[in-house]
Amino acid sequence: MENESTKETFISHLVELRNRILYCLGAVLIVFIPMAIFANDLYEYFAAPLMAVLPEGSTMISTEPHGPFFVPFKLAFAAAVAVTVPYILYQIWAFVAPGLYENEKSLVLPVITSSTILFYLGIAFAYYVVFPIIFLFFTSTAPEGVAVMTDINAYFGFSLKLFFAFGVAFEVPIATVIMVRTGMTTPEALATKRPYIVVAAFVVGMLMTPPDIFSQTLLALPVWLLFEIGLWFSRRIKTRQNLAEAEEG
Repeated sequence: MENESTKETFISHLVELRNRILYCLGAVLIVFIPMAIFANDLYEYFAAPLMAVLPEGSTMISTEPHGPFFVPFKLAFAAAVAVTVPYILYQIWAFVAPGLYENEKSLVLPVITSSTILFYLGIAFAYYVVFPIIFLFFTSTAPEGVAVMTDINAYFGFSLKLFFAFGVAFEVPIATVIMVRTGMTTPEALATKRPYIVVAAFVVGMLMTPPDIFSQTLLALPVWLLFEIGLWFSRRIKTRQNLAEAEEG
């Protein structure tokens, strides 16, 4: 009987997982449809930082026959996934929540909310701050006689990589707070490792961005700043924990 009960529980979890995945795919599809209709307009907005700094007379090109058709749709799909991230995270939360303790539930929901906001802030920082700087640098340093005309698929891949890199990098405060909250480390211990964090930030910038010093630095500096912000919040959280323990004692 116990084996049958365990088997039924396992099957019910698989069914629920399947349903959650279908919900996520359905949400992405619903958002993708209107975005696909305006895929070309979306790509024009997406390419605006590069188009604004291209030399006069230069345009973007497509080296593949199907590129002008498929690339905007790939962008529309990527944008649909990005827009539905909060809903996808909610489905993940709804699936794992029954197995969590109350104190864990109180931690997970704020973490999901804040990490989503920081991910979007990272993307916005990349688009509005980093892109204009690095594209101006790239286009202005072209050798004499070299026409700067970027392939639309290459631009899509390059930009998507930077979006992901900055979105993930902006999660540093969340990671810092979680490590302190779960007792993996302390704010004091993290503060003593600040020089290593700075070096690690530049290493991460080197690994997650294209091989140029500008994009690496523009990623590393925010990571360092976000670490300091996370450290500040961690100290406040630790202080509150100590006060709560003292009152209970």
